[in-house]
Amino acid sequence: MNIALIAHDRKKDDIVRFAIAYKKILSKHSLYATGTTGLKIIEATGLSVHRFQSGPLGGDQEIGSRIAKNKMDLVIFLRDPLAAQPHEPDVSALIRLCDVYSVPLATNMGTAEVLIKGLQRGDLSWREVIRENSGEKS
Repeated sequence: MNIALIAHDRKKDDIVRFAIAYKKILSKHSLYATGTTGLKIIEATGLSVHRFQSGPLGGDQEIGSRIAKNKMDLVIFLRDPLAAQPHEPDVSALIRLCDVYSVPLATNMGTAEVLIKGLQRGDLSWREVIRENSGEKS
């Protein structure tokens, strides 16, 4: 599975703790992240993470492009709902693409944990069928 990991500035420590806690599960999948988030995860866990640009510099859009091409299976985006984001239109577009393409999306720690546990059990295997039917293997 292809998993995107994104976090706003005040949520970066949370996503790093999440990656540490679920390193064993995440290590079995292809990980993608926006710039700084990916770097922090790599430094804390040693996991292999493909890094896109920082979110405000287009990283959210790069991940959105992969979603639109059925090349992303799960998005964990720990958002800061209490801070205005200069790239809010990009954030909204990313969330909308997850809805359009039926890509599971967690925007908080509670939902992220439910999705990662479901991933571990195989509950998200249907994404592989969708990818195969769209002509995409990874």
